[in-house]
Amino acid sequence: LGCEKFSPDRFCEWYPELNNPENVIVLQEHKGYENVMKAILEMAEKKLAILNQRKRETLPLSDLLVGMQCGGSDAFSGITANPTAGYAADLIVSGGGTVMFSEVTEVRDGVQFIAHRCINEEVGKRLVEEMKWYDKYLKDGGVDRGANTTPGNKKGGLSNIIEKSMGSIAKSGSSPIVEVLSPGEKPTKHGEIFAATPASDLVCGPCQLASGMGLQVFMTGRGTPYGLAAAPVIKLCSRNEMKDQWFDIIDFNAGPAAVGDRTIAEQGTELFEYILDVASGRKKPYTEQYGLENDLCIFNPAPIT
Repeated sequence: LGCEKFSPDRFCEWYPELNNPENVIVLQEHKGYENVMKAILEMAEKKLAILNQRKRETLPLSDLLVGMQCGGSDAFSGITANPTAGYAADLIVSGGGTVMFSEVTEVRDGVQFIAHRCINEEVGKRLVEEMKWYDKYLKDGGVDRGANTTPGNKKGGLSNIIEKSMGSIAKSGSSPIVEVLSPGEKPTKHGEIFAATPASDLVCGPCQLASGMGLQVFMTGRGTPYGLAAAPVIKLCSRNEMKDQWFDIIDFNAGPAAVGDRTIAEQGTELFEYILDVASGRKKPYTEQYGLENDLCIFNPAPIT
């Protein structure tokens, strides 16, 4: 606008060379509304022309950062969907890629099962620090993490947050944890990473995006149209019934493992291959096809379980 506190000078503080007429339009410097709109559209056309010159390049798996998140979980999530995702996560890590799993309140009651996977004492201490910070955050807000378990979770067979945590951790696989990050912090290593975000779908996703995630695998038992505009989201369900109900929203069905038709290893390998296809642009998940996307909700002071 031209008179706000968050001025272009402050916005471009670390990159002052970007603060120029090619990148910044000050509305109050233009005469008339039509000239304002004309300036905006002209800049947009120039930027789009540059973006349209982009071409896909062949990159190694080590350049891929995959986020793992679950939402609308049920009793089968920790038996089929999350272990399938965890198997795929281990394949990504073994190939040199990076996997990020999150959601503090959904690992807190089973944190001992991931603590022993930390590669050294420093990483272990960071995990403890993030758990303590979130404990205090919830206490200060007068909220118990047990509130995380929703009516939908319970209807799907999850009795409490401890059961939910056991299933949630399964999506991380079994690889060593090389780094623990605060929400939105950028990774400095390749491998398995824990990012200490809230469990809310609408907050966890943007936090993972801020950390550099390029693709997300989202496990669900109850179903959700969740999506992100800035990264493809592969929707993975826990039961055959869920796939039958939302056949055109769920991309991958982990339900066959529940009835003995397939093994977790078979499903995990297929999911790994599907992840590579989506990352390479050979396939589009339903969220991309339909343009399903949530608003970007940032982590705010309100207690988020």
